[in-house]
Amino acid sequence: MADTKYTPPKVWTWEPGNGGKFANINRPTAGARVDRDLPIGKHPLQLYSLATPNGVKVTVLLEELLEQGVQAAEYDAWLINIMEGDQFGSGFVAANPNSKIPALVDHGTSPPTRVFESGSILLYLAEKFGQFIPKDSQKRTECLNWLFWQMGSAPILGGGFGHFYAYAPEKYQYPIDRYTMEVKRQLDVLDQQLAKTPFIAGDEYTIADMAIWPWYGALVRNEVYEAAEFLNAQSYPHVRAWAEKIANRPAVKRGVMVNKAWGEPHEQLHERHDASDFILNTEDKRQK
Repeated sequence: MADTKYTPPKVWTWEPGNGGKFANINRPTAGARVDRDLPIGKHPLQLYSLATPNGVKVTVLLEELLEQGVQAAEYDAWLINIMEGDQFGSGFVAANPNSKIPALVDHGTSPPTRVFESGSILLYLAEKFGQFIPKDSQKRTECLNWLFWQMGSAPILGGGFGHFYAYAPEKYQYPIDRYTMEVKRQLDVLDQQLAKTPFIAGDEYTIADMAIWPWYGALVRNEVYEAAEFLNAQSYPHVRAWAEKIANRPAVKRGVMVNKAWGEPHEQLHERHDASDFILNTEDKRQK
């Protein structure tokens, strides 16, 4: 069936409840909607997030840093429930005026440093601790090439494909076809790169892998939008092998649990303040 024809008005106006999963929180305006301070824990690094792909990028890096013995990377992670509008509290807006997770506040500087946009947080932490970003100039540039590739590509996968394939109230062929074609092209870009190198940016595991894996690794593992069969993910063998290799890292297994508020209770760690929380404070333990 052909899509219903739509003629845009001369001036667009917003109508509340315009459909879709996020209709109850979406607005065409920015800024705080409620006066609400952010909690602050015992560590200098305070993360405010949710275990979406963009949030997982940061918790994976923090757990990888701790795995390497970087104790200064200890952090408190606070759950921001975007479906309930937590991102529009005044404290969160002060940390990120764009009201999107994740946001990081580093209280180890004076004054505290706010960092928003997941790619910026990855770069900030990698440079702060001198880990997971190559020191060689050419290799560092290659790492950043792929980091920014992901930041530019994610709106196609998340905001485009994900919205029309998984979240839109009605299915329309044109946008699904358009974004599916582009996502498959992106998967082919990655597959061709990973046919030549063990990790995205070369021989080293870097923040480029941590940025790309929660989106495209999860996609081919059928953990994002349940679209692996639709996208014929098995036709990207190098992406699939890389995705499994990353998924099996102990720090990654921990990172995907932090600020997770869905799925099996033993996989959910709503807040993380200490390494022992992975044993003592997952939701299955808290519900007993």
